[in-house]
Amino acid sequence: MKLTLNIWRQNGPEAEGKLVRYEMPDVNPDMSFLEMLDLLNERLQAKGEAPIEFDHDCREGICGSCGVMIDGQAHGPMPKTTTCQLHMRHYRDGDEITVEPWRSAAFPVVKDLVVDRSAFDRIIQHGGYISVDTGSAPEANLIPVSHQVASTAFDAATCIGCGACVAQCPNGAAQLFTSAKISHLNLLPQGQPERWRRTQGMVAQMEAESFGSCTNFAECEAVCPKGISIDFIARMNRDYVKSRFKLAGSE
Repeated sequence: MKLTLNIWRQNGPEAEGKLVRYEMPDVNPDMSFLEMLDLLNERLQAKGEAPIEFDHDCREGICGSCGVMIDGQAHGPMPKTTTCQLHMRHYRDGDEITVEPWRSAAFPVVKDLVVDRSAFDRIIQHGGYISVDTGSAPEANLIPVSHQVASTAFDAATCIGCGACVAQCPNGAAQLFTSAKISHLNLLPQGQPERWRRTQGMVAQMEAESFGSCTNFAECEAVCPKGISIDFIARMNRDYVKSRFKLAGSE
């Protein structure tokens, strides 16, 4: 099928960017979106032109590095689908598609469709781990965890840190990402010793980055490729309020 692509090209963080039009006359419907971009890059390189830079790694919907805005929607039109798992059969012959990088002050453009998502790493560094030394791995059933708690913690832990929540949010907020990373540890027994400091630290770092504030548009939940619920934002807010009293009482 024949497609027209309008793709954001930008040589560097300080350079001006613009949408460049490309014609793709023979796209195979069974291609993934990234395979279609690979084909375009092969043709550009054959003509001596610079290929389009875009992030990717596993191409299995696991790592989250492939995210781009497709026609104004993070990861494209299919729900709970990463860009690498989006296939061209979901488009029609003659369609015109606009491809842009994540749009957020916290994710500055590096080049073309590549953005710097290191702000997420810095949030994790401020509490997204368990540092208690437990020695060798304990027996799996030593600490009882209810099915409901384990299931909810797993739902939060499915976050792949792609940044779609931030890119789609009208405010550029990172509450869904941060709340998922906080909640999956705060729910489990192993995460309790550092629960309140973790919550304080990660929320403080989130606010120190260039993210906006959450006003419950729920756009983040709508585009999350793992379907993570905004209920985790409410859980994080409750833990944050509690942490102010818990830590004040321990000082």
